[in-house]
Amino acid sequence: MYRRDQVVTIVNSVIGKIQSPQGISFDVVNKELNSLKDAIETMRTELQAAQPNAIQNTHIPTATDELDAVVETTEKATGSIMDSCEAIMGEIQGSDPELVQKIEAHIVSIYEACTFQDITGQRIKKVVTALKTIDQKVSHMLQTLGERFAHLRDEDGGDASKDKPSLLNGPALPNQGGVSQDDIDRLLAEFDS
Repeated sequence: MYRRDQVVTIVNSVIGKIQSPQGISFDVVNKELNSLKDAIETMRTELQAAQPNAIQNTHIPTATDELDAVVETTEKATGSIMDSCEAIMGEIQGSDPELVQKIEAHIVSIYEACTFQDITGQRIKKVVTALKTIDQKVSHMLQTLGERFAHLRDEDGGDASKDKPSLLNGPALPNQGGVSQDDIDRLLAEFDS
């Protein structure tokens, strides 16, 4: 793709050659105009290949939803781990002091390891913020281009995944329904009984 400065250079070259007609042949002007046309065609092709509506309407929202679900799931898992550790601490009170001390040391290690959730949660939230910023920039770009590039938009509204099989998309997001982990646990518990 031609960079903006390259397009400006080509245009300025054409203008400069048109303004000083001495010694300028039609072939030179034609060559410069063809270079400009090629730059514009390359830009159109690359914009079309990027499927800006698919990015804005499908890819970024899906990515942010998935990352938000990761943060929520790890928060719940960490809370469950910490609750279990507290329950163990309560159960071992009054036991052999040496055993209690060893178990407490392991539980403290578990608590320390659970700080991963806070750190990864913060990092993932930064990524979500960055993706939303990119989404806003793509939206602004599409508004700026307006109807001049309307033919580049996807006819299906940007959902490039409609014709792709969705068998391996992973667990359903909370707002999509689907089978929950509780449903799976209940089903597996039925096999045990």
